[in-house]
Amino acid sequence: MTYISIIITAIFVNNIVFAQFLGICPFLGVSKKLSSAAGMGAAVTFVMALATCVTWLLQKYVLDVFGLGYMQTILFILVIAALVQMLEIILKKIAPALYSALGVFLPLITTNCAVLGVAILVTQKGLSLGESLVYAVATALGFTLALVLFAGIRERLALTEVPSPMRGIPIALICAGLLAMAFMGFAGISVG
Repeated sequence: MTYISIIITAIFVNNIVFAQFLGICPFLGVSKKLSSAAGMGAAVTFVMALATCVTWLLQKYVLDVFGLGYMQTILFILVIAALVQMLEIILKKIAPALYSALGVFLPLITTNCAVLGVAILVTQKGLSLGESLVYAVATALGFTLALVLFAGIRERLALTEVPSPMRGIPIALICAGLLAMAFMGFAGISVG
């Protein structure tokens, strides 16, 4: 039952974008088209899951053992940067269309605070490796859900006549705020 509560909480109740306000840069930047939002969500899911596993192992068997907890953030950033570089090379070979659609935002996964935030949160919460992996994947799915919902809204807004002072980022931010308020409705859900 704890895994189910981790999944529901990470996706809906404590959504990384709407409740914790992490990953806002790609949320606003990649959400103009549904296809690039889904691709970014998949890339972040892969990187977040892999980075969480690697950083959990490094925390448990290197940083904690040798008393190097103060190196956590720097080491985690280096691990995430290496994983993103690896993903970038793979996407360039396997899916060039997705690679070009993500553009500058793929390297920005390196500094995506959602990826780093999850890696740090699982160590702070004292989760096991299995729970950490479930939390990372569920959080990434929540991130993807936020991106896809917002991309759908933005695509619809592009077809709607919006008053000129509200076009672009202003209306996008208003919609993001409304989505965040809608996700606050999940806060009353009690799981397990």
